[in-house]
Amino acid sequence: MKAITPPEFLVELLEARSPTGQEQEAQAVVDARIEPVVDAYRRDTMGNRFATVNLEGDPSILFAGHIDELGLIVTYIDAKGYVYFDTLGGHDKTMISGRRVSILTQQGVVKGVTGKRAIHLMSAEDRKKVPETHQIWIDLGVNSKAEAEALVRIGDAAVYDQGFELLRGSVGVARAFDDKAGAYAVLEAVRRLATEKGKAKLAARVTAAATTQEEIGTRGAMTAAFSENPDFAIAVDVGHATDSPDCDARKYGAFKLGGGPIVCRGPNINPMLFERIIAAAEKAKIPYQLEADPRPTGTDARAIQVAQAGIATGLLSIPLRYMHTPSELVNLEDIEYTVQLLVAVARSLKKGERGIW
Repeated sequence: MKAITPPEFLVELLEARSPTGQEQEAQAVVDARIEPVVDAYRRDTMGNRFATVNLEGDPSILFAGHIDELGLIVTYIDAKGYVYFDTLGGHDKTMISGRRVSILTQQGVVKGVTGKRAIHLMSAEDRKKVPETHQIWIDLGVNSKAEAEALVRIGDAAVYDQGFELLRGSVGVARAFDDKAGAYAVLEAVRRLATEKGKAKLAARVTAAATTQEEIGTRGAMTAAFSENPDFAIAVDVGHATDSPDCDARKYGAFKLGGGPIVCRGPNINPMLFERIIAAAEKAKIPYQLEADPRPTGTDARAIQVAQAGIATGLLSIPLRYMHTPSELVNLEDIEYTVQLLVAVARSLKKGERGIW
């Protein structure tokens, strides 16, 4: 496989530690990379970031990708200085123990290790059980509650201390492709449209929103969609690549790394926008995969579709293996295809178009 050079902006987002509710590091990356190059840029009280090009354009379209990631939140410190936590977002509890973590505090990043009783000290019955969250702790390497409280406090959030690495060719691994990949795609699409070449073919007003708190209920997208109130919107998240062992395509569909973005179809998706996405992909010869979802999706699209009086919404998912683990796997070519498709859809919109059907 031919090695590629990962985009610096994408790598910076992946390295940024942004657990739900404490997205400041990712916000700073977006501010530095995007604010200087767009026509308008704003922040809101949810921590969302909005980047707009072609302010007077018609129709308006919103691209949304979330910058928050799974994390842990400190809930209790015991007498010996062991730190207990709850989860931010949906964790696989079998993955939590034995991890190095970075805790985000007012004084900076504090390192720790998640621990539980060693397997050698368990009964045969205990070895079969998945530990509950309260049976796992963070070890700071201290000896007392006072020492621990000098380092961290209740409410501090943490993420796994595991960054981006290019595994082979264009396949990369990181703890937070969900959804730094999607956030990068929407922001990079608007960055490309902000050039004179991009604007020359653009009738629409295009806004990229880097949304917050998706992992605990698409909360940033709720306020983002309400305040922007666009004519069209496309959420970009990650989707399950089912080309690894033990994934039954009859249950989950057939999706592969390197096959291009997954285009969703179903009640959460405006049928006119769906057809526009497919037409844009085929015209530009961008590979894509089709997914049927019979209900509101577990993405920002579910919130955006029903904001205000309703927004014509689409959903693109970047194929990913091992979702919600410390080592999510993505083909960077699929991220680039997604950027290209977003740009193509934006350029295809004509003045006066709406998603009414």
